[in-house]
Amino acid sequence: MEQERAGSPSPPPPHHGGHAGGGDFSAILTVLFAFIVIVTMVVIPSSTTLKNSLSVVHQVPEGHVGVYWRGGALLNTITDPGFHLKMPLITHYEPVQVVLQTDQVRDIPCGTKGGVMINFEKIEVVNRLRKDYVYDTLLNYGVHYDNTWIYDKIHHEINQFCSSHSLQQVYIDVFDQIDEKMKDALQGDCTRYAPGIEIISVRVTKPTIPESIRRNFEQMEEERTKVLIAIERQRVVEKEAETKKKMAISEAEKNANVSKIIMEQKLTEKESTRKQQEIENQIYMAREKSLADADFYRVMKEAEANKLKLTPEFLELKFIDAIADNTKIFFGEKVPNMVLDQRLLGNFLKQVPVDLSREASKEGNFES
Repeated sequence: MEQERAGSPSPPPPHHGGHAGGGDFSAILTVLFAFIVIVTMVVIPSSTTLKNSLSVVHQVPEGHVGVYWRGGALLNTITDPGFHLKMPLITHYEPVQVVLQTDQVRDIPCGTKGGVMINFEKIEVVNRLRKDYVYDTLLNYGVHYDNTWIYDKIHHEINQFCSSHSLQQVYIDVFDQIDEKMKDALQGDCTRYAPGIEIISVRVTKPTIPESIRRNFEQMEEERTKVLIAIERQRVVEKEAETKKKMAISEAEKNANVSKIIMEQKLTEKESTRKQQEIENQIYMAREKSLADADFYRVMKEAEANKLKLTPEFLELKFIDAIADNTKIFFGEKVPNMVLDQRLLGNFLKQVPVDLSREASKEGNFES
């Protein structure tokens, strides 16, 4: 009996099939669900619509805001950059950029006023959607609002502009004004219908025109360049002539100024000499006048003195002095009768005319 017990297999443990199998299945479902969630969050790209619908945790990148739809209806919930939670499959999420962005509109054909077809290869529009207008803009125009107000609008405005201008104007004359005109046109309509869209600037590239017309424009530009060069040369020659003229005028003015200064210096010297001579003349005249006045005064005084001397005694004295100074005195026939007396002087003065008359009568008788 003991050997049989030793050789026979032991009975199997009791089997609880229902409870053990149920626990394993629950664990498998939990792991499977977790795996699906991880695959949904990691494997599926974040930019796909499917990920935005299935994900529970989503990330709003910097410069964007999160916008949500539930059952196709836009929610007024706007989230900031960062991680957020939402209901999978029920709520759909899209990031909307609210910082500056550049939209490039390519290949815009248009016809000019003269019927020439041209093509704008690229037009760049720098724009921004204001954060406080995100809900209203998306509610009216959807996520792709820029298709309506930028891409389609640029096509429309470019065609309007080309149809009202000639090729010469579009390609050359007013090309520098297209940027501002497009910006004003876009901003005007956006301000009226979509105020949340702000147009910062528009950059328009040179349009592509037919090759034959382009060659004509190049030849025209070459001729215009030659004309500008000729004008510039003429301007340079005129400037050089004007410079020489100014230099000659400046030299002449300098010489004239020098001559004027020398003349003024000479005139000043002459004037100084004249004034000096006048001063000397005045001094001389004053001195001569003083001398004349002195002589006049002296003569007057002498005359007064002589007048006082004209007395018979003084005259007799002067007469005697005059006779005494002479060595010979001839009185005619009456020399011996000469007496130094006052009466002799009077007789002498009376006798002189009588003697003269006698001499004259003698001479007259002799001649006859």
